[in-house]
Amino acid sequence: MSSPKANSIVNLVDVDLAVNLGRLRLACPVLVASGTFGYAREMAGLVDLGRLGGILPKTITQNPRPGNPPPRTYETSSGMLNSIGLDNDGIESFITHSLTYLAGLGTKIIVSIAGKSQQEFVDMAARLDGLPGVDALELNISCPNVSGGVDFGTDPAMCEAVVAGVCKACSVPVITKLTPNVTDVARIARAAEAGGCDAISLINTCLGMAINWRRQRSLLGRMMGGLSGPAIKPIALRAVFQAAQSVRIPIVGIGGIATIDDVMDFLVVGATAVQIGTANFYNPTASIQLLDALPAALRELGAASVSQVVGTLIVE
Repeated sequence: MSSPKANSIVNLVDVDLAVNLGRLRLACPVLVASGTFGYAREMAGLVDLGRLGGILPKTITQNPRPGNPPPRTYETSSGMLNSIGLDNDGIESFITHSLTYLAGLGTKIIVSIAGKSQQEFVDMAARLDGLPGVDALELNISCPNVSGGVDFGTDPAMCEAVVAGVCKACSVPVITKLTPNVTDVARIARAAEAGGCDAISLINTCLGMAINWRRQRSLLGRMMGGLSGPAIKPIALRAVFQAAQSVRIPIVGIGGIATIDDVMDFLVVGATAVQIGTANFYNPTASIQLLDALPAALRELGAASVSQVVGTLIVE
């Protein structure tokens, strides 16, 4: 795609922020990542939730999970390690206590689900299908802090099978969240596409460690955790670029996004939308600040819409 720089500069109010993730239409490309925004109630006093392109509540599982032993988080240089372990009250509690509230927020709700088996993913998708407030599903097949489910994000055949099973079991759009902890992310992306999902999101956290050498102990209760924040942005950009060269479905970029330059970097390398994650912890209004800055950044490239800058990286 040619760069829109040659186009005449458009007026700020004329910039179209709407994007499509397959069958899912978003008013804008700025979403908040699962696990960093609670179930949205926690942020209601700080963020105009209805302005967001979408909200991904904390990942839910079939049954309640207590999560991993503490310590569960550790701040690193330019990021953080977490080993939460998908701590949640299970799908039925989510439906009973959170879904009605989420449905009334005036934005798209993309429910993040994780399963220990293909059947769990399928059963959860079928249970959520058609419920008010479930605009789409994100399949978390990439969390590095739990046993079992991450296998679906590292094996192409397993990835395609679980995506295909979920897509057959529900009518809502499906997004597959991929891990960077593989040798060939493009291969996994193609498998997710072959399974029939509407879009892919990447990256989930990078597996990492932190230790206290004096005590000769890990600083996380589960030894390893997922690294997020600005430190992983270059890895995420690379993964998004490689996936964008390999699939035709839209991509949601995740990883270290904290400034408008970060947002634009991801759009230019091939992401149609972005999720704001770790930045929510230290700047709860980050998503709205980035949304406010987006029209001017698009206008700087002479673009009248988000789609005009997606995938415009010049490859020599």
